[in-house]
Order: sequence, then C-alpha cells, then structure tokens
Amino acid sequence: MQWLGIEQISVFCLPPVDYVTLAADLGCNGISLALEGMGHNAGYPPYSLRDDPLLRRETRTALRDRGIALSIGEGLLLRPGLDPRDLAADMDMLAEMGCERINSLSVDRRADPSRLFDDFALFAQMVADRGMTATVEIVPMLPIGSLAAAQALLAHVNRPDFRLVLDMMHLHRLRISPAAIAALDPAQIAHVQLCDIADTLPPEAYMDAALHERLTPGDGDVPIDAYLAALPKGLTYGLEVPQRARANAGIGPHDRLRPVVAAARHLLGDD
Repeated sequence: MQWLGIEQISVFCLPPVDYVTLAADLGCNGISLALEGMGHNAGYPPYSLRDDPLLRRETRTALRDRGIALSIGEGLLLRPGLDPRDLAADMDMLAEMGCERINSLSVDRRADPSRLFDDFALFAQMVADRGMTATVEIVPMLPIGSLAAAQALLAHVNRPDFRLVLDMMHLHRLRISPAAIAALDPAQIAHVQLCDIADTLPPEAYMDAALHERLTPGDGDVPIDAYLAALPKGLTYGLEVPQRARANAGIGPHDRLRPVVAAARHLLGDD
C-alpha cells in the first residue's frame, strides 16, 4: 500500500482537528498543514495555529490518536523583503506539532537569483536545525518555475535533506515529460502531489485552477500512469485536489474527497 496523504488546499479552511479526522476516516496516512487556513474559505470559521497554542496541542493530539502524520508544513513563503530568519517562529511551531518536512516556495519574481538561492540554503539549514527536512516545489510563473531552475537550486543548496516536491498539474503544464522525471536522481525527489487538469484550461485561468479547481486523478489529460511509472519507489503522495464549485454547492469534504482517494488508490495499484 502506497503512502497517501491529503494536501491542505483540498480541504480549504477546514479546522485542523476535523482535517485530521477526515484523513483518518478516508484511510489516508498524513496531511499537509499551514498555520492558518489556505485558499477558499468554504464557510469555515477562521483559525490560527500560530496564535492558539491550545489548538496546536489539540491538533497534535488528534494526529497522534488517529495515526496521521503531519508530513508537510506549508505556507512559509519566501516573499519580497522577507529574511528567512523571520520564519523561525513558524518553523518552531510546526516542529512542536511533529511536522516531518517543510515545503518552500519563492513568490519574489524580482529577486536576484544568487540571493534567492542563498535564502533557500538558509531556509533549508533552519529547517534541518529543527529536526525536519525541507523541500521546494516547481511552480509555473514563479522563480523556481522549471526543472532546470530546480536542479540548479538543488546543486547550490547541496544538501541531501533538501529535495523536490513534484506537482503533476505543474509538471504537465511545464511540459516536463515522464522521461525527464525518470532521468532525475531518485534521491532528489521527496513527495508527489496527485491531481488532474484538462488541456483546454486557458493560461489566464491556470493559477486560479491550481488553487481552487482541480480534477480527480484520471479525469483529465495529465499522463498520470506514465509519470507514476517514471517515479522511484518509496515516495509519499498527496492529493492536491481543491474543488471549489463542489464545496460551494454544499458537498462536504468527506463526499468530495472519498472518490478522489479511491481514484488515487486505483492509479497507485492499491485497490
């Protein structure tokens, strides 16, 4: 049975303890989690793990009691004008909750490349100092927006505990082929995000779809079987399948994600 988790944007702003319960109820192994709700609100009350130590304890207890891993910490973005050291307190909180790795993105499109790479190196060191590992995700239109940029960053940081998160939506849009993935050093890949998307999606709608409206794996045009065949064994997989329209129609997270989990299990050969 492959390790399968749920990524936070799939549940929007579902409260953390309910999110843990959902993952366990659906037979998943872990979750990704930011310190605040991400993306579309979907009618949930706001929360902040950053500002609520009791909620952090309750979430950690739920993770332990339900056997769910906090596999990825999210939301720690390298923004314009931000020093990675400004993220230390957030890293501490995620470590306190038992987080295993923290994913990083840079949204600073004007950053000097050498400074940006140094910031990622500092980020990775800070994460390692707290007993976690760090990853970077390849995202179109962001500074690490190609396989070449990601490989250059990995070479600069030069740490075995700084690896890639591969999102199938982004791989397909960037025309990174399964053969290119198969050619990577397997040790460079940490985690894969499963979803699907239609080739008819216009470029101007891409980022909104990425954040709010993705397809169940197997329902779109991503060659998921070919990507899965190209990937090394032993990876963790996460479902990055936000479905805003269904949430707005009143379909709850269990009913939205149950068929997504089943589809992913089928593609992973687990059914």
